[in-house]
Amino acid sequence: MGRTAAAMLVLAQLASAAETARERGKRVVNEALDALGGKAYLAMEDRVESGRAYSFWNSRLTGLTIAHIYTRYLAPEPGKVSMRERQSFSKDQSYGVLFNEQGGWEITFRGARELPPARVAQWRDSTLRNIFYILRERLNEPGMDFYSQGADRWEGQPVEIVDITDANGVTVTAYFSALTKLPVRQVFRRRNPEDKMFDTEESSFARYRDLGGVKWPHDIRRTRNGEKIFEIYSDSVKINQSLKDDLFTLPAKMTILPPAK
Repeated sequence: MGRTAAAMLVLAQLASAAETARERGKRVVNEALDALGGKAYLAMEDRVESGRAYSFWNSRLTGLTIAHIYTRYLAPEPGKVSMRERQSFSKDQSYGVLFNEQGGWEITFRGARELPPARVAQWRDSTLRNIFYILRERLNEPGMDFYSQGADRWEGQPVEIVDITDANGVTVTAYFSALTKLPVRQVFRRRNPEDKMFDTEESSFARYRDLGGVKWPHDIRRTRNGEKIFEIYSDSVKINQSLKDDLFTLPAKMTILPPAK
């Protein structure tokens, strides 16, 4: 495998010698989309991920639970998150966290409490920078730029590195396997609203499985400034489950609790 990887890296370097950095970046990103399923990936309407989730503080384990994450895509709208998400981290899936176009809420047996604006803004920013969301929703967005940083190695495997920058100058650096073409890592910097310094957030993706024409990673890890903050190991991922609107909206009769102080 080591010789094969080295040969693939050399061939990639030779093939890209005549390309500009932007041409190469765009090619690598398009190859990643094809590897994820191409038209089938773009046609994915929703997704359900279930498995073990771990949360950390100062790289120390603070929580372990069975997670269920429900995602539904909407028609792309430049500059906005065209996606709804519901996260459940308990056996009772009526509890959890909901994000949609109106905002974000924590849902318990007492009712729904609006999440702090900073947390909603962070979710939206993280979604817009997520490589899988970019490939699904933002590739044709006006002002998107793809700039290749060339070939390298990451965790022993050959990768292609691409800076993806939107019309607002927001950049995420994505790493794609030179062998499978699939995303294996992404990195971006975000200003911390408390101390005004920049945090470096990194995600890595592994254990891809085929979901009937679409590939999706079952192991996802996230770090901030080099410290682990979240991991999920999915036992099951299903797509196109015809998820209904009521899963992503608050019931009309639900009690709305005052914001947390």
